Amino acid sequence: MSRKTGIVKDERYLRHDAGFGHPESPQRLGATYTMLETPDMAGHFVEIEPRYATHEEIGMIHSLSYINLVASTAGKIFVPLDPDTAATPESYDVAKLAVGGLFNAIDSVVSGEVDNAFALVRPPGHHAGVSNAAGFCLFNNVAIGAMHAISKHKMERILIVDWDLHHGNGTQAQFYEDPRVLYFSTHQYPYYPGTGAIEEIGRGKGIGYNVNVPLRPGTDNAQYVKIFRKIICPVSMKFKPDLVLISAGFDPYYKDPLGGMKVTPKGFACLARMLMDIADQCCGGKVVATLEGGYHISGLAESIKATLIEMKDGTHVTDDELDRIANEADSNTDPVIKKVIDQINPYWRLL
Repeated sequence: MSRKTGIVKDERYLRHDAGFGHPESPQRLGATYTMLETPDMAGHFVEIEPRYATHEEIGMIHSLSYINLVASTAGKIFVPLDPDTAATPESYDVAKLAVGGLFNAIDSVVSGEVDNAFALVRPPGHHAGVSNAAGFCLFNNVAIGAMHAISKHKMERILIVDWDLHHGNGTQAQFYEDPRVLYFSTHQYPYYPGTGAIEEIGRGKGIGYNVNVPLRPGTDNAQYVKIFRKIICPVSMKFKPDLVLISAGFDPYYKDPLGGMKVTPKGFACLARMLMDIADQCCGGKVVATLEGGYHISGLAESIKATLIEMKDGTHVTDDELDRIANEADSNTDPVIKKVIDQINPYWRLL
């Protein structure tokens, strides 16, 4: 049985220009949107119209002074906001549309209009802090999306899984003391932005609700699947989320120019399937992904395609296959898996 999978896509997302030669280029989504028009993809997904998020909504995460700063860039040729992040004339509008696109994806899943959804938006979000842009990100889409689910839909437990190559420092900081949001990240380490050590597990009421798996370059499909099987799956089943949000960065792709990981499109489909299985058992399959990084243009489109087909049940990686893939993993990640479990075990009793 296939699932109804929604997608947020809009040509306006191509209007944010991060600057000449910047890896976070409009071509990223351009190639993805072209892929969605191919005969095997066209017409198979429910298109969800985006909307502009309001200042009040963005203010659930960001300071008003920062929102006003981004707003002040509208119509200006080039405004640097961070060493590698800039706004151009339409960036502010596009960033509001990225947040609102994710809102509408969440609303469509909650209402049952679709079973799951992928917001194919830009600019990305997970590095943006309360009062700052960072790492190509203007507003923290996934963090604001989590607050939208909590405030509008009265959800009590949100799982955010961030498989981007880079640690989502903005998202982590936002929910570091908040037990309503379980933040889980796999990322290349040490690498930009320098956060995401194993010891960063939350603080106060949020202790244990922040799980980092820092990885060396070269981590492949089998190792990622093993990490998810050993850590995120059991923790999530104890957390029992009302909604699963994915910060879906495709820069762990094996040819990505900014990373050193070895994940293939099939690998991303496996990660999506494991999160779908968690959602099926905990929250009626409610999964919403939002695009973060991924800078190999054709690899990004291929990886998103594999993920979307898996989300739609066009393919279905079975439990047995996931176990087989995990068992093929070499022992390189075993020490980090053990260290992570040792850190969080007092809070989740995994052992």
